[in-house]
Formats: sequence, structure tokens, C-alpha cells
Amino acid sequence: MTDILQPVLELSVIIPGVLLAYLPVKSYLRQTPLKLTAWLLPLLLGICIFGGAVCCALHLPTRRILFPLLPVIMLIYHKTLKISVWKSASIFLAVFAVFACINSLSRAVNALITADLPITENKLWFRTGAGIFYNVICLLFVLAAWYPVRHYVQTMIADENFAQTWYVFWILPVIFIGVNLFMIPKYRGTLYTGRVLQCYIVLSLVLLIILLLFYVIFLMMAASLNRNARLQQENHFLSLQQERYENLCMAIEEARQARHDIRHHFVQLSSLAEQGDMEKVKKYLFAATGKISDYNLHFCENQAVDSVFGYYSTLAKRENIPFHALVSLPADLSIDEINLCLVFSNLLENAIQASVKTEHARRKINVEVYPHHNHLLLIHVENTFDGKIQQKNNIFQSSKRSGNGIGIESVRHITDKNGGACDFTYKDGIFSAKIMLRV
Repeated sequence: MTDILQPVLELSVIIPGVLLAYLPVKSYLRQTPLKLTAWLLPLLLGICIFGGAVCCALHLPTRRILFPLLPVIMLIYHKTLKISVWKSASIFLAVFAVFACINSLSRAVNALITADLPITENKLWFRTGAGIFYNVICLLFVLAAWYPVRHYVQTMIADENFAQTWYVFWILPVIFIGVNLFMIPKYRGTLYTGRVLQCYIVLSLVLLIILLLFYVIFLMMAASLNRNARLQQENHFLSLQQERYENLCMAIEEARQARHDIRHHFVQLSSLAEQGDMEKVKKYLFAATGKISDYNLHFCENQAVDSVFGYYSTLAKRENIPFHALVSLPADLSIDEINLCLVFSNLLENAIQASVKTEHARRKINVEVYPHHNHLLLIHVENTFDGKIQQKNNIFQSSKRSGNGIGIESVRHITDKNGGACDFTYKDGIFSAKIMLRV
């Protein structure tokens, strides 16, 4: 019984490892936490017991069973999440690297426990005491990491400004996993040669500390990049507000000039009317009307959103694109204004870029934004397009470069993070974006 317990204890650290891997991605689960636990926990327990029995029966070290199982567990982990494979694999490997360092430390503890025991063979598994130590340290690490993982790591996962870093982050944990595997002595007696055991303990601790320091630096770098990106977004919207202000000033000046000239217009019209020349009256009215500013001065009460719509309506006017927007938003919104403005900016920019490539007679952009039942915000943007829209794995491809389109994916990410929903359809030359956000 003891022989079976020892490999089972070594394999059972899979459970706290998987728990730690799920902590930062709780909001990306495809199932509720309760449903996921109901089938995943028994599965992991069964894997540990079955793997321990196989190790005991075939007299194998646990790593011979663990390494073929880890890709399967990682695949299950990824399939239960709504994040990219790069993020899920990196998180899984990051946890595995930490537990590999703890495994090396537990091996040193096992050597201390068995130092005075008459064990002549090369023992394959930890003694029961070392196995319990291994599990306890892993559980304590999960508890210690609970708060930073649920807050700081979760923020980093949600941050799309840091997306490309996930493509290379996995290299770091893989290196530490490889080093810990390389450190496993071939023969038990090697650890008792000279000061090898003392050096092994120190090296195991140093590797664990260095790995954790790397993770902390990575988190700090992610937070810094996210803060800088957010500042850039705020500066961008400030520039939009500035341009909107300049357009308003221009429109106000044109309106003031029109009011100044209106007396002269009436004098001229009276003169033409007295002459009975209706054709000249019509021509004069047509010319005077053309000089009156047709800037749309106001879209909604919210200043930030109003600035975005003012900016893109001006762009649409420059490109001779009919722009119709019905925006019913109050001055204050219980939603992140920058994220909301990013949604509008991405949708309107895509709409203008698509409309510019459309023949003049078909060009149009229609927007509706209104609250629903006081806790939902509904957005509907329609625009014309010519050409072919490409999708790959349900992701729209960019028309300006090779690869995924950034605008729509950014909208998807914001709506997912908000707990809302989005739907994009295209038919008969009309592209339609429907967004629902929680407020």
C-alpha cells in the first residue's frame, strides 16, 4: 500500500497545479466553475491513482507517466478556456516550471529523510514524508499566489497590448523545466558525495527564486506597457476632442458670419423680388444656402463619445460618405469611457475605410446607439462595402495587410471583458455590426 501511495503523492500535485493555472483565467471559462470542477476533479484524481498504480506495477519513475500526461492535461485546459493557445500554454508551462523547482527541493528533502536509512537500491519515488512535503509546499504556493494571480496576472491576460509577448514567454518556463530535469541525479548515492546535497538544496532554492523574480519582472513590464498603451489611447481621444473643438469653432464662426450676412441677403432678395425676377431669386437662395455650414454640432450628451462621432463624421464628410448617427447617451455612463470610445472608433474607422472603397452612389454609414432597460447599451453600425470579406477560423482578416484584422478583434475583446456580446454579419454589400454592452 505504501509503495502505491508514494507515486500517487508525487502525481497528485497535478491538482493544485491545475487549480493555480485556472485562477487567472476564471472569467474566460467555457463552463461555470462548478460544472468544470464536477468532472475535472474526479478526472484528475483518477489520473493520479491510475498513474501511481502503473508506476508501482511496472516499477517506473513518475516522470515516465507524468510527461506523456501533461500534453493531454494542457489540451483539456486549453479547450475549457476562451483564450489563445499561446496564453493557455504559457500559463500552464509557467505553473509547471514552478512545481518542477519545488520537485527538486522535495528531492533534496527526500535525500535528507533517507540519509541514515539502509537503502541500497536507487529508490524511484519520494518517501511518504517527502511526498507529503511536496504536496504541502505546492498547496502553500497556490495560497500565496492566489491574490497576485487573481489580480495582476488576470489583468495581464486581459491586456491585448501585451499580446505578442505571449508568443515568446513560454520559452522561459521551458528552460527552467529543462534545468530541473537535468539536475535529477542518475544514482541516489550521488547526492551524498561531498557537499553535493548542500549544493543541490541551494541550487533548487536559487532556481525557484530566480524564476519567481522573472515572473515578477514580467508582470511589472506588462503593467507598464498596459499603462503606457492606456495613456496613448487617452492622448488619442484628447486629440480627437481637440480636432472636434476646432471643427466646432469653424462651424460656429461660419454660422456667425452667416447671421452677419443675413441682413444683406434680405436686402438683395427684396430687390430681386421687386423686380419680379423669380429665377434670380431661386439662384440667389441656392447660392446662399450652400454657404451655410452643415456641420453636425452635437450627437450626444457624453463628451467623449460626442468627440469620437464628431471626428469620424467630419472624416466621412471629407470622403463624401453619407453619415447618419442617432446616439442616445447621457453625460455620465457607468462604463469605462475609453473602452467605449475604442469600440466606436474601431467600428467607425472600419466603416469609413470600407465605404471609401465603395462606389459613390452606394456609400453610406448608419449608426444607432441607445440604452435598453437601464443596464444594457445597444450599438448597431451599418456600412456599405465592395469586394470580398475574408474570415479564417471565424476571425476577420485585415484588408490592409496579411493577418488578422485588429479593429474587430479589439471590439470582440472589449465586449467579452465587459460581459456583453457582439455579432458581425455581411450580406448584399452591407456590413452590419451589432454590439451589446453592460452598463
